[in-house]
Amino acid sequence: MTDINGIYADPDETPPLAQAIPLGLQHVLAMFASNVTPSIIVAGAAGLAFGGPEQVYLIQMAMLFAGVATLFQTVGIGPIGARLPIMQGTSFAFVGVLAGIAATMGLGVALTACIIAGVIHFLLGAVIQHLRWLFPPLVTGLVILAIGLYLIPVAIKYAAGGAATFQMEAESFGSLMHWSVALTVVIVSLVLKFFTKGALSNSAILIGLIAGYLLALALGMVNFGAVAKAGWFTAIKPLPFGFQFNLGAVIAVTLVSIVSAIETVGDASATTKAGAGRQATDKEVAGATYADGLGTAVAGVFGGLPNTSFSQNVGIVGMTGIMSRHVVTIGALVLILCGLVPKIGAVIASMPLPVLGGGVIVMFGMVAAAGLNMLSEINMNRRNMVIIAVSLAAGLGLNLVPEAVQYLPGVVKTLATSAVAPTALAAVVLNLVLPDEI
Repeated sequence: MTDINGIYADPDETPPLAQAIPLGLQHVLAMFASNVTPSIIVAGAAGLAFGGPEQVYLIQMAMLFAGVATLFQTVGIGPIGARLPIMQGTSFAFVGVLAGIAATMGLGVALTACIIAGVIHFLLGAVIQHLRWLFPPLVTGLVILAIGLYLIPVAIKYAAGGAATFQMEAESFGSLMHWSVALTVVIVSLVLKFFTKGALSNSAILIGLIAGYLLALALGMVNFGAVAKAGWFTAIKPLPFGFQFNLGAVIAVTLVSIVSAIETVGDASATTKAGAGRQATDKEVAGATYADGLGTAVAGVFGGLPNTSFSQNVGIVGMTGIMSRHVVTIGALVLILCGLVPKIGAVIASMPLPVLGGGVIVMFGMVAAAGLNMLSEINMNRRNMVIIAVSLAAGLGLNLVPEAVQYLPGVVKTLATSAVAPTALAAVVLNLVLPDEI
């Protein structure tokens, strides 16, 4: 690919299909595991049977609507879409909030909140340029760090055997068999990421999951019963879990959506900088935000979780120097095809939890590391360190000890214990009111 490096700096140009198709598949490989994992975790929090038809359906919707949302970005509809090579996928940022809502109020409430938050996110496209000042690297980095730190214990539970109470109480929880599978995923992923290049390096976590899956199969941990029962084609269902409004859930998901919108602005800017050596235009930034929100709202209607731009795919653009949006469109079509085939979802759903746990140990750790990377851009003076300390203490502290706010009204309690909302609120307010140090 070095022979075409830097030639396709125009988003409207397309490499020959012999090169464009492998490049599109590379974009899919880089984000596939991260895209389906949030749906598996939220489904588990909602109490859906592992490998059951409802969980398989959620996995299908993750693939299908990641593809649809990507088409919103790359092809566009009017002002919707940046028309840049931006890959959309199910966002980890929402996992903590949605898992909590799904566990306490059900998937109907969680997905309804996603629909409404998606609409609000869409409307942000008209004003996103005027809101960026509220979310400097200090605030955005803190929120992303809080998300990663909140999710890491979930990863450890999955690696040890599962996060549900009955799984944690099982005699096999934390067994050597579970950890051998999880560590296989971690080791293979790290070796490929740092000792190989190109497609192998970009798809390191996916290949690590496959290696762990094969070991789990050899150890007799995989059940293919659901795969045999799954059909080859399926029809999508509007509002599969109903429409159930809850104000606290909507506010919590909307707050994360605002942070997600700011992340997308950053990804759009990083994409144009990496692939074309320029800043993203206001039109591209607004279009990216519109596509983000529309993709989230539409996905929510059919059972998909919120979508956002995937930063790892920005890295592929920087590595190859190919800015063609049509290359990513090919990847989107591959995701849509996968989402329409239930057997693919069933194969993913048959993955034992320790396999998934090994993958998310890496993924969730990288979320936290991404937050730290953003915080590294700021000056670590006393003011900023106080903001970091108070925001993380508020967000993670209340999440770890929800009984501390047990007498708050339901809506307020949902927000206070979500980890993300109090961290974001404290960071924004303190950043506005505390004077800069001279």
